[in-house]
Amino acid sequence: MNFLKRLFPTRSGLPPFRSFPHAFSSYYHSSADTLVEVHSQEQEVVIALGGNVGDRVGNINEALDLMRKRGLRITRHSCLYETAPAYVTDQPHFLNAAVRAFTSLGPHELLKQLKQIEKDLGRTAGVRYGPRPIDLDILFYGRFRVRSDVLNIPHERIWERPFVLAPLVDLIGSTIDSDTVACWHSFALDADGLLGSWRKLGGESSIGKEGLRRVLPIAGSLWDWSERTSVMGILNLTPDSFSDGGMFQSREAATAQVRLMISEGADIIDLGAQSTRPMAQRLSAQEELGRLIPVLEAILGLPEMEDKLVSVDTFHSEVALEAVRKGAHLINDVSAGSLDDKMFAVIADLEVPYVSMHMRGDPCTMQSEKNLEYGDICEDIAEELSSRVKKAELSGIPAWRMIIDPGIGFSKTTEQNMDILVGLPNFREQLAKTSLAMSHAPILIGPSRKRFLGEICARSVAVDRDAATVASVTAGILAGANIVRVHNVKPNLDAAKVCDAMIKSKKRRN
Repeated sequence: MNFLKRLFPTRSGLPPFRSFPHAFSSYYHSSADTLVEVHSQEQEVVIALGGNVGDRVGNINEALDLMRKRGLRITRHSCLYETAPAYVTDQPHFLNAAVRAFTSLGPHELLKQLKQIEKDLGRTAGVRYGPRPIDLDILFYGRFRVRSDVLNIPHERIWERPFVLAPLVDLIGSTIDSDTVACWHSFALDADGLLGSWRKLGGESSIGKEGLRRVLPIAGSLWDWSERTSVMGILNLTPDSFSDGGMFQSREAATAQVRLMISEGADIIDLGAQSTRPMAQRLSAQEELGRLIPVLEAILGLPEMEDKLVSVDTFHSEVALEAVRKGAHLINDVSAGSLDDKMFAVIADLEVPYVSMHMRGDPCTMQSEKNLEYGDICEDIAEELSSRVKKAELSGIPAWRMIIDPGIGFSKTTEQNMDILVGLPNFREQLAKTSLAMSHAPILIGPSRKRFLGEICARSVAVDRDAATVASVTAGILAGANIVRVHNVKPNLDAAKVCDAMIKSKKRRN
């Protein structure tokens, strides 16, 4: 996190702020000795969300939806945290998050709207700091202080609460928004500002300890992807996939392969009914659904699938919609929404995790000379994926539901694929330039049996590249990958277990 230090200027470079009571929908800005009343100017706000009663994820999702309906334009989301209760400790764990948004509401009118949302979601008067279905707090309102009988901005307890500071820090980027973050920084009690306050409470080292963990909601549960590497088993339902085309098109063959992968330890089964190999012919959504749905239904009915996840590999929003309606748990999109402009809106409504993968062009054009031109490969793909993620967030997909895939083998040369595998830490750092939340997201890699491994090892037949796959998976996990997508589960699971043990050993020594 040292690369963040340059973001925060000293207090001396900031304009002075004043505190004053206020009970109207307008607000005041103090600049030097002049007070200026402002009406209806859109302001950026930061709102914290939390709750520990009922459907915690559902309540946060509904609160976000109601905020949008009341005119808040949400532009950025933090990660999602499960946290131990503070102050009143005899109660369930909370879920906490924060968002940045724009509004033309004055601070007191905004407070009124948020309180109505709390009421609509079932919050009633109770013990202070006690259980509640939803809690919405205004942390910041532009560059202004507000002090009144009912509202204090900045929120007075930000600096003592890890469950507030962690999501707040997620909302910044390391090289942008310096004016906005300088404002937040100026309110901090610590001399080093926002980041200094976070470090005092343990900073990044506190994540995963003492009741503070990042989680991703999936299949009715909360997934902490930092605990161990997850293995995603590939099931191609296509006649033309590069490795196993035609082998699992029948329902019987597909279910037998799923049983095998589950017995070998797969956590996720990734179904693909459309080939994305170079120059693959594109199917219509209806053709893809015709291949997919019978097998999806059969797999979901297997007793072996209890507590396992099913992902659907598609770039068609219509396929994503029908697959989730049938029971799929997440969508894996090789185009990050670029091949179907309805995808983001559909995923936002479905409220399922979304794998956003980097690819230039489409399977027919991705290996063109133009699409293989990069400067710094990790920097370029991070920048391009960040642009897609920003659009996804504006469409209503929270950062805490996204999984990032740098797209090994898609519009990349052999050398570029290797640069990605060894450069994942740099890739995360580049993502952090625009969003710290996205730099903490799960990273998925899929090098399995791909052509670049064959070129390196002189293996022209895809199934002969399993040993090379294990080597590439090992390198990726040790560089920071959280999910590995593979054809041959058993040896890659063993590799993941060894890598996880090595990572834990390193943490113990540090």
